[in-house]
This record gives sequence, C-alpha cells and structure tokens, in this order.
Amino acid sequence: LSVSVCPLQVSQGNVPGVESASLAMDTEEGVEVVWNEVLFSDKKVFKAQEEKIKEMFENLMQVEHPNIVKFHKYWLDMKESQARVIFITEYMSSGSLKQFLKKTKKNHKTMNVKAWKRWCTQILSALSYLHSCDPPIIHGNLTCDTIFIQHNGLIKIGSGLLPTGLLLLLQPSSITYTAVSKEAIANAGQSLEDPLMREFTQSCLRHEAKLRPTAHDLLFHRVLFEVHSLKLLAAHCLINNQYLLPENCVEEKTKSFDPNAIMAEIKHEDRQGVQLKYSHVSPLELDKFLEDVKNGIYPLMNFASSRPHPVPRALSLSQEQVETVKTPTPEPQETETRKVSFSHLSLFLKMDDKLHRQLSCDILPSKFTVIML
Repeated sequence: LSVSVCPLQVSQGNVPGVESASLAMDTEEGVEVVWNEVLFSDKKVFKAQEEKIKEMFENLMQVEHPNIVKFHKYWLDMKESQARVIFITEYMSSGSLKQFLKKTKKNHKTMNVKAWKRWCTQILSALSYLHSCDPPIIHGNLTCDTIFIQHNGLIKIGSGLLPTGLLLLLQPSSITYTAVSKEAIANAGQSLEDPLMREFTQSCLRHEAKLRPTAHDLLFHRVLFEVHSLKLLAAHCLINNQYLLPENCVEEKTKSFDPNAIMAEIKHEDRQGVQLKYSHVSPLELDKFLEDVKNGIYPLMNFASSRPHPVPRALSLSQEQVETVKTPTPEPQETETRKVSFSHLSLFLKMDDKLHRQLSCDILPSKFTVIML
C-alpha cells in the first residue's frame, strides 16, 4: 500500500477521537482512501497498552464484509511528547444516512418501508458478522453519522469502532454520550404505524440485556424475514464460486442462447400454461442484479451463517482449463473403459491474506491410480 496524502479534509462521520481525516490516494491501486490520525498525549499509558492496540488493529485487518467500510492498513508513530496512530480506510464519497434522512424530510418525502427493510437487513448483516468474530468486535459508535448510503442503496457501516475502541482502552473519560429521555423514546416508538416495526424497535430497547435479541436473531424477525427467491440464491451461488468460472462467463453464456428458445414452462391443468423465454431476461438487468448482490445489497441473512465467508478474488483460467471445465462428465450408469493417457491436477488455495494461490501439475499415468485410490 503506497499512499499519497491530499490537503483536503474529509468528513467520514462524527467519529470521536479522530484528530484529522484527510483524503489520500492509493498510488498502487489508483483509488481514493482516507488517512486517519488519532493522537495520544500520555505516551506512558499508550506504551503500556501498545500490544493490546496492535492486537486490536490486527483483528480489524481481517474484517471483510460488503457492508463494512474496509480497513486497509495501520501503523504506530511514537514521538518524544506524544504517540500517534495512523490508519487507512476506504473512502466513502456518498453521504451519511443522517444527511439522506435530512434531505428526505426537507423535500417532504415519506420513507419507503421496502427501503427501510433493506437498510435494516444490511446493517444487521454487518453487525452479526462483527459479533461473530473471534474475539467479537463491538462497534461502540453506531449512529446515523457513521452509516453511509450509496446511490445504489448499498449501506456501509463506518469505521468509527477503531478510534472509539482505542479511547475506551486509553482515555475512557474522554468519550461523552448524549442521553435520550424515556419520553422521547416512547414518542418515537408510538409514531410508527406498523405494529411489526414498533415491536421490532421496542425489542431492541429492552432494559435487560438478556431479553434483547442479537443482531442475527433480528434478521429472523417477522418484519424482516422472507423466503429468498431462487434467483437470489442462484446469484449468491454464482458469486461465491466465481473463482472457479472463466471471466465474463454469464455474458458469454447468454450470447449462445436463442432469444426465442423456451428456458422454462409452467403448466396448469385448468388453464393455459406460461412459457418463459430467454428474451424475457435482459442481460443488462441481470448484470446489474449480480453486481448489486456482489456489493452486498441483498445479503442471504436467513440461511447464511452468522459470519459469512468473504468472496475470494476471481482468477482467470487458461484456455486449457476452460476446455476442461466444459468437458461433459460421463453418466453414472455408464462404465468407463477408456485408458487414461494424460492427467492434469489443479489445486486452488485460499489464503488468509487474500493472496490466493493456484498450483497446477501433470500426473503420470502410473501415479494416477494411486491418487484415485
């Protein structure tokens, strides 16, 4: 990671403890990032907690979720009078959820329930991921200021958990919270017309922690729970295994289809059936849907594990490997009588640092039988 800092100050949410946040450029990847600095005046206290600080940042380096602002790198800068922590995060060019809600209220527009459900699903998916980490990660500063919304509806939780955790560790007295009265909470809850939405919010505000549902449990609440469509399940399956497929496989596959060909038919005994043709599916809409799923707009919260696996980077396959993938497999009932004259083994290794490895080698016929056994 090679970073060039710009003099422009940026606002990435009201994050306590961040002395400055500047726009920077990752010169290796060619993308904009944010250079964050947290200053600590008491160098002795900082030095005593240095190992815990490093452990905290190392854990955050492993966070990989489409609905969480990416944390790229960090380092410690020890000076004579003070200590400084510098960390590089993903730059969110879009506005915060607070800004969006203010604009909506100013334009006298009402919130769409469907959009609200989509926001809740994405936020809870990110929180469930953080809480399932080992050790669990608690955000500690989740507000409308630290939640960002992009033009396509993608929600991302900001990295306010980084400096907040540091301040709780080193300077707990420096963090102040604004109290909200019980009357204000009650009035806000009663303003919700939908009884399921009211029940959803009230369950999160229960006084006893044991009675409050977890982020993962809330994904199964009646107001959010739904059976995923086969289209969404297929999209997630395709994206999670994209490293096994050649590049632009969806585009190439759709080109070979006859637009007037029937891909599915629903038959009814009492009325005329329904035929679905390939021309009914727009390739552009399909590409956009796959991109939205990949970005995290439609998470599989109901059937996925509490901590979803990160999507590995796509690997381009050679022409020989592509032909191997396309080779049809013999039917199970047929007996294979052909002799193996050549065999090729390809092994894909998923590394924790995301620098995956693909190993390939030829196997001699004499050793092929041993491997098969």
